[in-house]
Amino acid sequence: MDYAKMRAIAEELGAYAEQLEGAWSVEIGPSGPILAMMCPSKRHEGTVSRIRNQLNAQLPTTHPGYVCENGPEIEHPEIGRMRRPDAVVIPDWVLDEEGAAVDATEVLAVIEIVSPSNPNNDYIEKLSDYPAMGIARYLIVDPRTGTIEVHSDPCKGRYTRKEPYIFGDSVPFGPWTVDTSAFRRYGKAGN
Repeated sequence: MDYAKMRAIAEELGAYAEQLEGAWSVEIGPSGPILAMMCPSKRHEGTVSRIRNQLNAQLPTTHPGYVCENGPEIEHPEIGRMRRPDAVVIPDWVLDEEGAAVDATEVLAVIEIVSPSNPNNDYIEKLSDYPAMGIARYLIVDPRTGTIEVHSDPCKGRYTRKEPYIFGDSVPFGPWTVDTSAFRRYGKAGN
């Protein structure tokens, strides 16, 4: 199926999801459009916020005119993919454009916080899709295990570098640093 048809189906699913209870997300993966219920926890959202705030403090120095935001879809029509990362580093001006999706060629980095219900989405599907989309850096934060992975150097549809870290580390992420000392694991009170 060509991307235009998949995108039309995704838009229909999105319109349908607006009528449902709860929060829903539509993405286009290897097997086509996907409708998934989103159940981000407070710890999930807190981690996204901490990373976004840290990167936004560093971006004016490393990449003036870029921001780290959550929410926008990113798409790569040539390979038939559309994803909605937890956070994305993009030029500020793309947020003023018409439409729902950001062109993947504008994306410097993506961040995903692993959900307890569907870790394969971040570790398998998106770990395949993001380098295929040409996104230079992918940060996976896993509050289930207290671990972090930094993936970089996409080549032939996969990342050639993977650097592992644990919560508490100061994590190099391209030209930025993410302090993970305030990150919390799921189900661990006070940790």
